[in-house]
Amino acid sequence: MWLKRHFGRESSSLEQLGKLETELMDRVWARPEMTVRDLYQDMGGRLAYTTLMTTLDRLYKKGLLLRRKEGKAYFYTPALTERQYQESLAQHFFGMVLNDRRNSGAVLSRFVEVVTETDLQMLDELEEIVKAKRRALRRKE
Repeated sequence: MWLKRHFGRESSSLEQLGKLETELMDRVWARPEMTVRDLYQDMGGRLAYTTLMTTLDRLYKKGLLLRRKEGKAYFYTPALTERQYQESLAQHFFGMVLNDRRNSGAVLSRFVEVVTETDLQMLDELEEIVKAKRRALRRKE
C-alpha cells in the first residue's frame, strides 16, 4: 500500500492507498490521459466498470488525479508525476520519523547501516548529498 498527501489542499492529512488505488495510479501514470472506459478495457473487464469509476473518483477527491469532462465522460490525468509523488512521500515519511527527536539518531544510524549493507556506492552518493547540502546552507548564512 502507498501513502499519500493531499496535494494542493489546505489539509495535509496522510492516507493509505489501497491495493486497487495503487494499481490504478500505476496505470494512469503510464498513459497521458485515461477514461474509465479506457481503464476498463485495459484491465480486460477484470473489475466492474462502476468499481473503476468510483475508485478514480476517490483518487480525484484525494488530489492525486485531475479530470476534465467531455460529453458524459471524465478524462483523468495524474496531478503529479510518479517521481514527484515518491519524493513527497519520502519527504513526508522522513519528516514524521525525524520529528521524534528521541529516536532520530537511531533512525539515521539505521538508515546508514541499511544503505551500507545494500550498496556502497549509494553510501558515497549520500555523502555527496550531505556535503552539497552543507555548502548550500553555508551560502545562505
